[in-house]
Amino acid sequence: MSEKKVISGAEGVAIAVKLCKPKVLPMYPITPSTLVPEKLSEFVFNGEIDAQMIHVESEHSAISALYGAYATGVRAFTATASQGLALMHEIIPIVSGARFPAVMFVANRALSGPLNIWNDHSDSMSERDQGWIQLYCESNQEAFDTIIMAYKIAESKKVLLPVMVCADGFYLTHAYEPIQIEEQKKVDKFLPKYEPVDYLDTNNPKSFGAFAQPNTYMEFKEEEEKAMREALKEIIKVNKDFEKTFGRKYGNGLIEGINLSGAEHAILCVGSVCGTVREVIKELKKEGKKVGLIKLKSVRPLPVEDLKMLCKDLKVLGVIDRHASIGFGGALTNDIRSALMDEEVRVEGFIAGLGGRDINKEKIRELVETILKEKEGYWLK
Repeated sequence: MSEKKVISGAEGVAIAVKLCKPKVLPMYPITPSTLVPEKLSEFVFNGEIDAQMIHVESEHSAISALYGAYATGVRAFTATASQGLALMHEIIPIVSGARFPAVMFVANRALSGPLNIWNDHSDSMSERDQGWIQLYCESNQEAFDTIIMAYKIAESKKVLLPVMVCADGFYLTHAYEPIQIEEQKKVDKFLPKYEPVDYLDTNNPKSFGAFAQPNTYMEFKEEEEKAMREALKEIIKVNKDFEKTFGRKYGNGLIEGINLSGAEHAILCVGSVCGTVREVIKELKKEGKKVGLIKLKSVRPLPVEDLKMLCKDLKVLGVIDRHASIGFGGALTNDIRSALMDEEVRVEGFIAGLGGRDINKEKIRELVETILKEKEGYWLK
């Protein structure tokens, strides 16, 4: 039966993976994701999961082995962070291009240099255009739940795209919170046995990774784009199904508006900082200040129409970016500004929290005062 445990976010992710019954676990540890493969290795050793753990020599090998596992027609999983994800870059679009419904956990950590092991979103945001669905988590419970939902989304025959489940390194991975651990039979009911569309079979020989000529390459990419658009609908559907089965949901699965009724100013953000913003907004409401929150869960696909609907009555939207697109502001801000270019709302970007710098309540209040005065965004240090 299901039970609530106070455990780390990383352990929660590992338990969620175990419940999804992957058969291959190619792993190379890197801070702050290391606790995930450590726990999964323990599960394999104890016989709690029927899977093969592959201790590879690098993250490049981990993602390559993930590709190989899906090519043989089995569910698989890996986890990484920071330079590990950067080292995977060569293979990242190959997995999505093969339409393998892989799931990878990213414990968000700053990219070097200078060397830094703490949290920001420079690792995953740098990979947002490579054909992977990207879902960001506010809490450890959400990370646990999103792992389970990710497999169902990815394996939909209308989607067949890989998913990155992103959770802030240390802020979530190493934080201990109560997590509702669901029972296996309920997860099995929600997530059916994996049925691959194409895989290597000696009785039906085929190959993967075909060479695409100029007259076919664009069509492959167009199909990925179509699948990503289908993912918008599938994520909403899976979020509803998850609520029916487990009693929890996350907005509409893509995005969530909080305290927007009557508000002309709001903050948009992703990840654990959403929790801090929620608390500040509650305090401001008691002070008579109407400020809303837009929690973006799905960065890819970006829910443009939902975003427009949530912003229809806003004058100013402040976007918190934990990744700087050096030379052109914040990456998330630029995406949001492009999505809302035909709308009345003014979008201001605030680059904050790089390299693990804390985004506390005082900084959120500073941001709020800036957007209430309708001034320009800046590096929030």
